[in-house]
Amino acid sequence: MSCPALPEGFDATDPDLLQSRVPFPEFAQLRQTAPVWWCPQRRGVTGFDDEGYWAVTRHADVKYVSTHPELFSSTTNTAIIRFNEHIQRAAIDAQRLIMLNMDPPEHTRVRQIVQRGFTPRAIRGLEEALRDRARKIVEEAAATAADGSFDFVTQVACELPLQAIAELIGVPQKDRTKIFDWSNKMIAYDDPEYAITEEVGSNAAMELIGYAMNLSAQRKECPAKDIVTQLVAAEGQGNLGSDEFGFFVLLLAVAGNETTRNAISHGMHAFLTHPEQWELYKATRPSTAAEEIVRWATPVVSFQRTATQDTELGGAKIKAGDRVGMFYSSANHDPEVFTNPDVFDITRDPNPHLGFGGGGPHFCLGKSLAVMEIDLIFNALADTLPDLHLTSEPPRRLRAAWLNGIKELRVTHP
Repeated sequence: MSCPALPEGFDATDPDLLQSRVPFPEFAQLRQTAPVWWCPQRRGVTGFDDEGYWAVTRHADVKYVSTHPELFSSTTNTAIIRFNEHIQRAAIDAQRLIMLNMDPPEHTRVRQIVQRGFTPRAIRGLEEALRDRARKIVEEAAATAADGSFDFVTQVACELPLQAIAELIGVPQKDRTKIFDWSNKMIAYDDPEYAITEEVGSNAAMELIGYAMNLSAQRKECPAKDIVTQLVAAEGQGNLGSDEFGFFVLLLAVAGNETTRNAISHGMHAFLTHPEQWELYKATRPSTAAEEIVRWATPVVSFQRTATQDTELGGAKIKAGDRVGMFYSSANHDPEVFTNPDVFDITRDPNPHLGFGGGGPHFCLGKSLAVMEIDLIFNALADTLPDLHLTSEPPRRLRAAWLNGIKELRVTHP
């Protein structure tokens, strides 16, 4: 393979880059010329004591890394590909308590417990309540908009995922804004607009964990008919300890809130910049739309693994201890897998995107819930705000190293 003609210093985890765009042209070059490419970095700039990582950009290779945890560990350096350079190693290692950053067999044990709350029956049980919530969210946004204009992110996109999490685990709805605030602080330390330091983010994480542990303690004392009781009430009998439940809720706050919120925000932007797709959706409501929205948005640009032994992938010789970045945004535009991948097509079928992960032990536990939320909110929008359109203000993107985030999307309706 030839060398990719990339801009000097190109790094797809650079938060300044991702604040402006997802680097699809560079990903296309890498897939064609160096699908597993060594990205050099200044030692310590990402919080890791090394000088770079392997960027994996093809769909097939991302799937391979995802499905071989014995070769590629989530625990060694966690799944987060870039931290602030001032983070202490102890703070990185502490994140191993989160399921996202576990390897089998510990990951297997925890996942088998928490998936009780994500059975098809459990998700179906939420549908009517969430359908009603979606309708009310859209109606309230329409009613409170000044001059018909409002921020879609804060008034629509963030609300249903927060309310779904609250519904799922029994958090009082009045506390959902606390979860929103804590999760924002945990992931927004790269964005100077929020003036949030690593310490503030860590404190937010501890507050969220403490809140969840208190909720766990309450359910042990007084069981209820909710998922918290199922997960913690009989500790020692295949259930979660209070601290494990705390870290699970932390994961939900990011994986179940931030990601779905950004999928909805990007989905609305995609519809309004592809008006023929919005007209098609309003007319036919295809069941394939939510999956295409997730492929198009790919809210998590990348996660990482660490090689447990010397191995070869895509023609590259990876050494034990090397970090390996799986770039889902690139995989989801791989022309070897998707016909016309740069086209937003809500009827795309099949759609084997990796927006919920590349398979293997870490495939998204909440996929069914996320797809349901996306379906419900866009159905409510099509019913209540069918003539929604963008204002002249461009969407404002989040400065982050691994999230494809929109923090403001101004829309208007007649």
